[in-house]
Amino acid sequence: MSTQTIEIEANITVGDLAKKLDLPVVTLISELMKNGVMATVNESIDYDTAQIIVGELAADVEIKPASDAGDEVSRSKRELTDQASARAPVVAVMGHVDHGKTSLLDAIRESDEADKEAGGITQHISAYQIEHSGRKITFLDTPGHEAFAALREHGAKLTDVAIIVVAGDDGIKPQTKEAIRFARQAGVKMVVAINKMDKPGADANRVKQQLSEENLLIEEWGGDIVTVEVSAKEKQNIDKLLDMVLLVADVEELKAEFDVPAEGLVIESHMEKGKGPVATALVEHGLLKAGDYVVAGATYAKVRTLSDTLGRSIVEAGPSTPVIITGFKELPEFGDIFAVAKTEKEARFKAEVGAKDRKQTSSIATTGAQLIAKIDREAAVTEYNIIVRADVQGSLKSVTDSLRSLDRDDIAVKIVGTGVGHLTDGDVTLAETSDSVIYGFNVDIPVSVKRLAVTKKVPVRIFKVIYELIDDVKASMEAMLSPDIVETELAKLTIKGVFRTTKESIICGGEVKSGKAVSGVLVRAKRGEEILGEAQVTSLQRGQQEAKEVIKGEMCGLQLKTESKILLEEGDELEFFTRESVARKL
Repeated sequence: MSTQTIEIEANITVGDLAKKLDLPVVTLISELMKNGVMATVNESIDYDTAQIIVGELAADVEIKPASDAGDEVSRSKRELTDQASARAPVVAVMGHVDHGKTSLLDAIRESDEADKEAGGITQHISAYQIEHSGRKITFLDTPGHEAFAALREHGAKLTDVAIIVVAGDDGIKPQTKEAIRFARQAGVKMVVAINKMDKPGADANRVKQQLSEENLLIEEWGGDIVTVEVSAKEKQNIDKLLDMVLLVADVEELKAEFDVPAEGLVIESHMEKGKGPVATALVEHGLLKAGDYVVAGATYAKVRTLSDTLGRSIVEAGPSTPVIITGFKELPEFGDIFAVAKTEKEARFKAEVGAKDRKQTSSIATTGAQLIAKIDREAAVTEYNIIVRADVQGSLKSVTDSLRSLDRDDIAVKIVGTGVGHLTDGDVTLAETSDSVIYGFNVDIPVSVKRLAVTKKVPVRIFKVIYELIDDVKASMEAMLSPDIVETELAKLTIKGVFRTTKESIICGGEVKSGKAVSGVLVRAKRGEEILGEAQVTSLQRGQQEAKEVIKGEMCGLQLKTESKILLEEGDELEFFTRESVARKL
């Protein structure tokens, strides 16, 4: 019987899946319940969960995603009126860690942010505008380290043009490929900046060949990918790169509505002393003004202060402009859509609806990873309890996502609590009651909180570089794992005679059949397939002489130390081996 193939979306309701499988919905709900998923006909499960359930049903059905995740997708575009005007392009700078993304932006801005970055890498998305040839360009600087995949994906979705930075002396690396994939998924145009061309080992042609292997054919080879050879350090060809960015953007004919209520996206948020919740946002349409009521996800604000990303106060901000907003009641989340409301009453109502939707979504969307964990729930899992505090929402998401990726079948990170901003007494209290370690990323620990942590004997670890934090968690988890016991076989010996046997020792002789017999190691006594016991070799003797080792084909006498009496006979076999415990790695 042939297997039927059906396509499903990334998330699908139980009812819709039952229809596609041509099954009674009760049967599907029953199967979900057997696997620990309580879902009604109108609730959603993800693709991985659906795949597991179909496998459990043993149906002659194969499911696949409705669209290949690697394919380029069309971006959702707002319907524009005749009043729409040209806007500045939004450009994301992406690529592998240490390939010079921030240095390139420094050359563009003539600043020195790269020297200020902890560990020499960008820790979260930065946004700013520059002017080139009398035109504005908005830049997003996205992190290159592997831990920041969520931020890079988010950055690509915000932009019109992605500058993919590739070091000329290093070529395409894993995060370069990831950046290309994100840009394709977001449907944005790419310009490749081949950086570090001032270095002796730089080879632009090698990079271009590697691009073609990623299905990116450059213009000079008949494709449509623009490449520019630059040196951020020497500030070479920076103007040419900006010209190319504007040229690619012009082909897209980027426009936005100006005379409408503002809307856009929150690209960062954090708590700031004296200001409360502070959000960095990108206006996509309309004019945002100080005093506007703004709804973002599950919270809202009356815009108390509006400033550019250099901290200068501004009265209003139009499309493609990054801004800093204060006045939110709660911290908006990384990636929240914001929109202007007419009144505070309307803003409060929409925020309450957003909060309810978020709560409902988090309670009904069961992921495949969660389902697998439930199926394997009988297995004993050691948990490493932690509380995470970060400076901004985006960093918090990257840290928690990276930590969850460390989970294994027998050990997992349990994130007991999270928060944005400096450590509090509440974090210490929670850590004490849950036996957790507190991890801080780019945050401070007030003196009073530090004192409390010492009193309560709560471990607090503060980091400014994300991969150092992740490595610390990884090392702590590895220390909790039971070591692997590794045995290494050294030799085999056949017993030719047994001279004395007591409860604690055996004196015997035999011939080494393979390997090298050495003193001080363990032996396993066997009669055929039966294991008689284990002992330790206390001495070896070749003829009348003491020997450290005896090789294959030689006869030797040996003395064994035993824990319990072993009765050896001629023809029995001794296996010489070492046994050691080896610390396990994640």
